[in-house]
Parts: sequence; structure tokens; C-alpha cells
Amino acid sequence: MSVMVDPFVDAAEKHRRELRVHCYRMVASFDEAEDLVQETMVKAWERRDQLTDPEAVRGWLYRIATNTCLDFLRRNERRPKTYAPLPGFDHGTGEPPELLEWLQPFPDALLEPERPEDEAVARETIELVFLTAIQHLTPQQRAVFVFREVLGWSAADTAAALDVTVATVNSLLQRAKPALRRHLPEDRSTWRTEGPTEEERKVIDAYIAAGESNWREGIADLLTSDAVLTMPPNPFWFSTRQALLDFVLPNLDPSSPTYLGEWCFIPAAANRMPAVAGYVRRPGTTIYRPQVLDVLRVVGGRVAQITTFEPHLFPAFGLPQALS
Repeated sequence: MSVMVDPFVDAAEKHRRELRVHCYRMVASFDEAEDLVQETMVKAWERRDQLTDPEAVRGWLYRIATNTCLDFLRRNERRPKTYAPLPGFDHGTGEPPELLEWLQPFPDALLEPERPEDEAVARETIELVFLTAIQHLTPQQRAVFVFREVLGWSAADTAAALDVTVATVNSLLQRAKPALRRHLPEDRSTWRTEGPTEEERKVIDAYIAAGESNWREGIADLLTSDAVLTMPPNPFWFSTRQALLDFVLPNLDPSSPTYLGEWCFIPAAANRMPAVAGYVRRPGTTIYRPQVLDVLRVVGGRVAQITTFEPHLFPAFGLPQALS
């Protein structure tokens, strides 16, 4: 017995994947993007009689999704902060990095187009450095920038989606561009690729080998001297290789009181960046349990930045909940 699917639902669901990416760019949280897309779909269903042109469903859904995000951001006003020093910790000599307590990674598998006519999501518009940078824009500036510079919409279509004038769109974009440039790397060539490069894949292999063997020298050799480690939403941060090693290595040492256990790593893919899922087998146990998802920024064959996320999103990444 076949199940009839409402034509509107079928048409709307074809755009769920790209709407999820759109909402993620707006709020930088995978969980919240999922909720916002679901809210968008409910609103679209409730207002489906307002859609006079079925061929315009994509733009109509983007309008609902964007305004849903803007409403969310009005209720939850938040801007990037700077990490604060923690008593008893040597954070290194580098500048404190930016803290986005709500930042979450995005699975690469959900960035791939489902239809041949759709374009893959470019790394430069989804990498963590870009996500962090656009959080400095006001929500309206962010929406205009994404529509105009990422999605390639015209000023008129953007104005219609946001219910503002074309002059307002142009003004918002004019203010957004220099604000964004202040928070992006000067050398953008380091993140203008579609996914992990061959060099980055080699770094992943070395990272896994060193971590699983507790090879301290191997871990140290993988890091740049000014390597940065952050762990959103947690307050821990380290801004030099030595400070990072002083924090991490005791967790790998069986004689240390902070020893976690034996590690097992598998490659992952997040935000078009190299990533590694880490599992720990605690002393006296037989199963490796999820511990961290490390997203890496590689510069010149070394790890310049590690963003460590908690493992609750492993299912969204298709990662196992245990390893034996």
C-alpha cells in the first residue's frame, strides 16, 4: 500500500538540507539550526495557502527560515566574547582567542548536494573561522551578507526576503564587508578548498598515530609553536604549543592522576575541515566511549588550531557510539 505525500510537503522537503546550512550560518549551532529548520517547515505548512506561485517555493522558504532565525536571535542576543584566564592554568603567551559558547560543528555528509543541479557547500563559507567571523555582524547584516555574497541573491530578492528596501540591503552589506574583513585571516588561501587536502589527510593520520600511541614527541612535532586549543562551550583555552601540551599530555600518562585511559581515534569530516573523533577506554573497562570531536586547522603541514567539541553530536556525524 503506497503512502500519499502532500505535494507541498514534497516540494518543501527538497530544500530542507540547504535550509539547515542557511540556519547554521546564521546561528553557528547545529542543534539550533535543526530546530529552526523544523520551525520553518511548520510555519510553511501553516501558511501554505499564501504561496501563490509553486515555482517560488525555494525563495519563500528562505524568507521564512531567515525571519525565523532573526526572531531567534532577537530573543537570544549574543556576541562573541574573549576567553578569560582561569586560576591555576598556564594559558600560554598568545592572545586569548574568541569564545562562542554556542558554536558547534557541522557534519560534512550533510553539506553534500542531494540533487545534481545543486552546488556543494564551499569550504570558505562553512569553515569555523568564517562562522566565527560572521557572528560579529548584526543579525540583519549577517542575513544580507549570506544572501548577497554566499547565495548570490540579487539586492531586490534579498530585500523582498527581509521585507526591507533595496537601499537598506545595500547599506547593510556596505557595513558588513569591512566588519567581516577585520575578523577573517589575511591569508584566505589557507581555507579556500572544498575539503581536506592531501596534506591535511597526512596530518590526520599522524595525529591519530601519535594520540593512540601516547607518543608525546610526535604530538609536539605536529603542532605549530603558536598552536591554539579551545573547547567550546567550556572555558578552557591554550595559546601556545607548550601550554597546550602541558594540559593534554597528563591525560595520556598512566601514572598521572588525570589519566583518562587508552585512546582510539577515527577520521571525521566537519565544516570541510580535517577532524578526528576520539574515544577513550577507561581503566578497567573494555569499551571505547565517545570523548571528543577535534576539528583541526592545518597550516604548513602542522596543526595551528584545535577546536575540541563534546561528543553529543556523534550520531549526526554517523559516528559509532562505542568501539570495542
